[in-house]
Amino acid sequence: MKKLSTRTRVVTGAVTVVAVGAGVVGAVSASAETPQAAPAGAVHADVQNKNTFQSTHLTVEAATKAAQASLDAAAKAGQKVSVAVVDRNGSVIVELRGDGSGPQSFESAERKAYTAVSWNAPTSELVKRLAQAPNLKDIPGTLFLGGGAPVQVKGAPIAAVGVAGAPSADQDEQFAQAGVAVLNR
Repeated sequence: MKKLSTRTRVVTGAVTVVAVGAGVVGAVSASAETPQAAPAGAVHADVQNKNTFQSTHLTVEAATKAAQASLDAAAKAGQKVSVAVVDRNGSVIVELRGDGSGPQSFESAERKAYTAVSWNAPTSELVKRLAQAPNLKDIPGTLFLGGGAPVQVKGAPIAAVGVAGAPSADQDEQFAQAGVAVLNR
């Protein structure tokens, strides 16, 4: 057997390492790309309708349209307000802070919208309920002041618009109703 030079042995070793490494990487890549077959005893479930429900949601586009309509109605009346549109769960979809609106208006608009969707009623109506149930106001995240209006489909709440920042709750609610009204066009 012929004795190889050091240089030849180093080059041959490097080529071998590269070839083995490429093979390992290729095998790992191939196994990562090949989906695993389901185990023989896998359970397949088709959830029946009694275990699920469907709901209707506003799109971001519709929520933005409603918020902008409320902001525009307020601007037309010379008022600086903030507007929040929440989904059925009370989560914010869109929130607009009007130029020059007060710092408290942002959170107040969100809480009014949350309150309106939670009880499926304008917040001005809910204020009246406080006489019979004053503890309602203690529920976290709510604000029982006019300015929140629910968005309904077939009588069920799917969202709400909340407005805050005008000098009166009646005006806030008027602006919120303008946002809801634009969705019906």
